[in-house]
Amino acid sequence: MPRPLERSPPLAPEYAFVVQFARETAMDAGRLVGRVEHVVSRQATRFTSLDELVAFMLAVLREV
Repeated sequence: MPRPLERSPPLAPEYAFVVQFARETAMDAGRLVGRVEHVVSRQATRFTSLDELVAFMLAVLREV
């Protein structure tokens, strides 16, 4: 029996991001620090909050 992901349609690389979290990230305290890169365009930025991370992703996805 196929696993649920195997039945899903393939994911487009245009919507893929790599997110790296820095050591000072403390998710339980709501502190996110790191770097995010859009896989296809290679646009990247550092972030110091969830809002900054999501804002970058939304801006890139609007261009796709």
